[in-house]
Amino acid sequence: MQGAPAGPFRIACLAILFALAACQKPLATSAPPLPGTTYAWVTFDASGVIESGAEGLADRARGRALTVNDPVRIASVSKLVVALGVLRLVERGRVDLDRDVSDYLGWSLRNPAFPDVPITLRTLLSHRSSLQDAGEAYVIPLGRKLRDAIGLDVFDREHKPGSFFRYSNLNFPVVATALERATGERFDRLMQREVIAPLALEACFNWTTCGSGAIGRAVVLHAPDGAVLRDDLGGRPPPCPVAITGTACDLDGYEIGTNGAIFSPQGGLRISAADLARIGQLLLNRGRYRGRAFLSAASMDELERNAWSFDGANGDTSGGFYCGYGLALQILPVRTHGCRDDLFATGRHAIGHAGDAYGVRSGLWVDPERRVGIVYFAANNGPEPPAGRSAYRAIEEWLAGKLP
Repeated sequence: MQGAPAGPFRIACLAILFALAACQKPLATSAPPLPGTTYAWVTFDASGVIESGAEGLADRARGRALTVNDPVRIASVSKLVVALGVLRLVERGRVDLDRDVSDYLGWSLRNPAFPDVPITLRTLLSHRSSLQDAGEAYVIPLGRKLRDAIGLDVFDREHKPGSFFRYSNLNFPVVATALERATGERFDRLMQREVIAPLALEACFNWTTCGSGAIGRAVVLHAPDGAVLRDDLGGRPPPCPVAITGTACDLDGYEIGTNGAIFSPQGGLRISAADLARIGQLLLNRGRYRGRAFLSAASMDELERNAWSFDGANGDTSGGFYCGYGLALQILPVRTHGCRDDLFATGRHAIGHAGDAYGVRSGLWVDPERRVGIVYFAANNGPEPPAGRSAYRAIEEWLAGKLP
């Protein structure tokens, strides 16, 4: 049955309601954190922390409550930190973003379908190298070499390097191995020297360079059934900090420049929410930290220069999640068909990176226009936490909603 015609009073009321709705901040999510979820967050501006918070247990077995200073395996946000280290080396002429990475590796890395097209650090960092993840091909244990692990199944035979975006963790073991060969320094120690120490971070890749204080505050990661997934350290360094075959863990005998994958450059950074906020402040301050230049403005521009937007024809969006990407830097949101990357539900521009591994959902995001940012992580979510209204999960939207 049709309703009565809308009179002037009803139209006016509707107009007021629509105006009020437009002024309200959209709900970040309809679902609160699940029981057992452990989470921390920090909001900040260019000069310091605005607010922070943490809930849950960092260590269930020992009853230790989580704080914003407790390091967690931050997952793929690690990639952005690696990119900062690469750009530091570029500034000093140690590596070149557009040089054939085979020159650094010491062996030829080529897509067999496009043997004349070089793969470069730029295409690796931007996931346009034509490498793709075949299962967990990026997990290459100590004792194996990256070169021997690169099989034919890891190449996209339909798209030449530089022409198509496909998110691939394997890109970053290649980057790490190339950096080792170019510098003669082990990847974890290189990142310690180039990024972690200059920014006064208490962080490390796979626990190899962290001190006892950080190790004693490790966030233990659990599966939904309570089983430990990662980092039940009990205040002691892990028996072996890297993936191994068999029982041998001779990290001192590792041949530099053969397998940067052992340090998990794609996701193995252990860092707290408080320290990750310093990386966000670095982005807001255009490469400056405590008044000093950590990176030049030109290098900061490289993070977003030639950033791609994806509509399916020139990239795989992973269900609308990846729709804009620079050098290990996501750009949100992208207004193109199929994209569901509006994390904040407001259309506000943000740059940063998301993470997802071992039940952790994480993010570092800054709004360059309003000059504010947020970092967060939520652990013990399980592999498939409740979906959000966007391509992000409900817990991520809930935490992101704390951004001023």
